[in-house]
Amino acid sequence: MVSFNDELENRLLKMKEKGLYRTLKTMQSAPETEVDIDGRKQLVCSSNNYLGLSNDRRLIRAAQNAVETFGVGSSGARLTTGNTLLHERLEKKLASFKKTESALLFSSGYLANIGVLSSIPGKSDVILSDQLNHASIIDGCRLSRAHTVIYEHINMADLEKKLEDTGQYERRFIVTDGVFSMDGTLAPLPEIMKLAEKYKAYVIVDDAHATGVLGKTGGGTSEHFHVHPDIIIGTLSKAVGTEGGFVAGSHTLIDFLRNHARTFIFQTAMSPAICTASYTALEIIGKSTEKRSRLFGAIEEITKRLKDMGFNVKGGMTPIVAVLIGDSTKAVSFSQRLQSKGIYTSAIRPPTVAEGQSRIRITITSEYKDNEIERILESFYVTGKEMKVI
Repeated sequence: MVSFNDELENRLLKMKEKGLYRTLKTMQSAPETEVDIDGRKQLVCSSNNYLGLSNDRRLIRAAQNAVETFGVGSSGARLTTGNTLLHERLEKKLASFKKTESALLFSSGYLANIGVLSSIPGKSDVILSDQLNHASIIDGCRLSRAHTVIYEHINMADLEKKLEDTGQYERRFIVTDGVFSMDGTLAPLPEIMKLAEKYKAYVIVDDAHATGVLGKTGGGTSEHFHVHPDIIIGTLSKAVGTEGGFVAGSHTLIDFLRNHARTFIFQTAMSPAICTASYTALEIIGKSTEKRSRLFGAIEEITKRLKDMGFNVKGGMTPIVAVLIGDSTKAVSFSQRLQSKGIYTSAIRPPTVAEGQSRIRITITSEYKDNEIERILESFYVTGKEMKVI
């Protein structure tokens, strides 16, 4: 009989042979544009810190003050001892930010998606989920008692056909990312909302990568498109610069989740310090467009010039820009060569993306200086020529 560890080693070996083995990198300094990674300075192109708020002194001071008053931990779940006035203040701020009646905090965006999808759709319902939705949505669908139907990525004709084919279910829920995390593309929310109205379906949007970025005040894809989904899910761990997740919607929705979402009821609450830092970040985002303007300037510059070099590029409307390589082993090699030049990016490989769709995913921050953008582009150009990608 093969030992348990030998069996696991064999499975890991197969991953290595396919170029799918992953290792951790150790960050040894604060999340700025250039970070000490495994003892070497690297210009980071793979952070979700889109507005540079993770290391903003205003957030740090707010968190320090909260620690002095409330301590470092929340001490329990929200329904026991973990609820503070700082949690409630942040929820009110999020509801205002998202232009909804109410909001509810979760300890992560992942838990928010699972909490919604496992508690609201029932066994007589169906969830229609975009083919490229985030893993947290996929896992939420798996944990739901509802039937799940996958529609082709942002294909509204296919979504309508599947809405027509699922009329026997009691309720239909359409769930989509607002911004798709591997391509940086936007969900066509106006078209989705029209189909939902026509077929009497409910719309759930995971706005993780749009919150703080898109829309006149950074409110996300709903503000960008001027639509009002039934449920908005988001995270504080990207443009907001902290951590945690939330759901925004009607008072009734939030009351229901407070009483039914297991990932809220049985999870230790976020720390009060993170709540205060998040509140401060939302204040900054809401009052100034400067960071978002710089961010979109960098997005336009990097995307245009990569395309001009001859790279196959997806995205350009959001901070996520995908440079398609194809083969997973080649993508890993491309990433390693960039890192040897002081540019830190990650190769995105199956099962995160489909076979033959491996890529270098660049995530852009408002904090890049002009010379740092030049370093990124020069390194991509040289590496692309070395590996005959361009």
